[in-house]
Amino acid sequence: MELIRQAAMALRRNIFRSCLTVLGIVWGITAVSMLQSYGDGFRQAVVRAFDAFGPDVIMVWPGQTSQQAGGERAGRKIRLELEDVRRIREDGTLIRSASPELFKPAQAVNGVRQASVGVRAVHPCYGEIRNETPAEGRFISDEDLAQRRRVVFLGSEARRKLFGNIDPIGQAILLNNARFIVIGWMEKKLSFSSYFRSDDESVFIPLTAGADLWDTRYLSVIVAEPVARSFSAAAVRQLREILARRQRFSPRDERAVQIFSREQVRPVIDGITIGIELLLIVVGALTLGIGGVGVMNIMLVSVQERTREIGVRMAIGATRRQIRIQFLLEALVIVAAGGLIGLGVSYVVVHFVGVLPLLGQTWNDDSGRADIHLQMSWITTLRSIGLLAVVGLLSGIFPAIKASRLNPIEALRYE
Repeated sequence: MELIRQAAMALRRNIFRSCLTVLGIVWGITAVSMLQSYGDGFRQAVVRAFDAFGPDVIMVWPGQTSQQAGGERAGRKIRLELEDVRRIREDGTLIRSASPELFKPAQAVNGVRQASVGVRAVHPCYGEIRNETPAEGRFISDEDLAQRRRVVFLGSEARRKLFGNIDPIGQAILLNNARFIVIGWMEKKLSFSSYFRSDDESVFIPLTAGADLWDTRYLSVIVAEPVARSFSAAAVRQLREILARRQRFSPRDERAVQIFSREQVRPVIDGITIGIELLLIVVGALTLGIGGVGVMNIMLVSVQERTREIGVRMAIGATRRQIRIQFLLEALVIVAAGGLIGLGVSYVVVHFVGVLPLLGQTWNDDSGRADIHLQMSWITTLRSIGLLAVVGLLSGIFPAIKASRLNPIEALRYE
């Protein structure tokens, strides 16, 4: 306690200089915290846009064999059928759900309004697999499928073109001159990727209702979801084996059916976002380091100014360890004071700023869902405190060692 009291008294002697040094640490820790908050928000925004396509979706596309198998020649076209979906559901122990999808471009008409849309004829589980979340109303159901109901779920852009600001639920539209009742619509889907056509410009109908308009024997794609994200790679292998048995091609023939898993791309997304986060942390740490250099310079000046005082203390019995601890404590007090103020400033800035623009303009979305949401998480706070502790020790240890190594006799003679 005596050492802490002496350290506090030494700082009060040069209060103005101490305050300026504290400001350097305040700026550094604020930079570290804000850059981390920005990096975390950026990562979350990118992952949200990535997962909007379907967080665990597996896509199966028809292909063409490149190997001879089962008495069949190479180069045979593989077409996906409803029977493939049934086999996947029955034999796919690693598959939670699977849905057929038949895609057809069509003209949708509502009175004098019309729009070119993509019609996706699917099963009810498609909505959960592909993350088609209703803003109002509902997605197609098992009853719709079983009873061949002509109902339709609208993408956000299709809804805007056909109905404007009018509530479309319960209204009728024409698809290829067939009448469908709107049962729900989806908010704008902020996704990095799509296929055939964006989900916002698509409409979704039961596959059985689609059979009234088109031949649904051959499917465009099959979408599936593994029982858990960790089983994604194994689920892909199982899917290929099931389809290979039914379609009589080699399970090693990757061209026969092309299977795409979101987990194949996830490491790339993680690598990019984590790399940016680390870069921002390094930049913030360098800024904080500059503040630490300022603390070290001030402490070195303090050692020089107090050389005679150090000599007196040693002469009356102070040990080198006590001298070292006192100067280290002075540096740590400066850094701790600046750190507390800096963290407080960071929380205030994050509270009032809240959201920074990122991808909203890309999708013409002003809801803020695609932007960076700043937040001071406990991980950010712990990282900042950890960096602060390192800077405090590094900035104080060298002046403390220099002070403890002074020769008492020469220090007493110092003018």
